[in-house]
Amino acid sequence: MDVEKIFGEVLKQNRNAQSLSQEELAYLSDLDRTYISMLERGKRQPSLKTIFMLASALKTLPSEMMIKVEKVLDKKL
Repeated sequence: MDVEKIFGEVLKQNRNAQSLSQEELAYLSDLDRTYISMLERGKRQPSLKTIFMLASALKTLPSEMMIKVEKVLDKKL
């Protein structure tokens, strides 16, 4: 599985855990809803700045999101 898709899954899980819609997350992170959708589907790669913006909106640390991505990657290898 691609890193982009894994990041998208982690992003969606975090968003759902906060009971946020894509639109609400987009508003909180100052990003476009369609971009959130593309990230969640693994169609786009987030920049470092975007990861920090999303983590802030989700009230988590960027490193926590990356640890979750790494754990999924480790299982896939």
